[in-house]
Amino acid sequence: MKGKQKKDLRARAHHLRPIVSIGGAGVTDAVVSAADLALEDHELIKVKLSAGDKQTRKAQAEELCARSNASLIQIIGRVLVMFRAADTDMVSGGDQT
Repeated sequence: MKGKQKKDLRARAHHLRPIVSIGGAGVTDAVVSAADLALEDHELIKVKLSAGDKQTRKAQAEELCARSNASLIQIIGRVLVMFRAADTDMVSGGDQT
C-alpha cells in the first residue's frame, strides 16, 4: 500500500472509535473472529490494544493483521487502525452469467 493511500485511510479513520479490543490473553481466535466480522462490515476499523510495552503492542497488531489478512495502517499509543478491502465478488453478487 502506498503512502498516499495510507494517509487517506488514516484521515478516514480519525473519527472512528475502537470496535474490537485485545485483552490480556492477547490475539485469541475470538479476537480474530471479531476483527474479521468488523472488517467485512466496515473495511476500516480501530482496535484497542492491551496494556504492555510498545514492542508487545506492535507484535499484537502485526499478528492480528496477519491472521485477518488486513493491512496495518497505523498504531497510535494503544489504538491500531487496520484495513481490508471488501470482497468485490460478494458486493456485486458474484458471477452473473
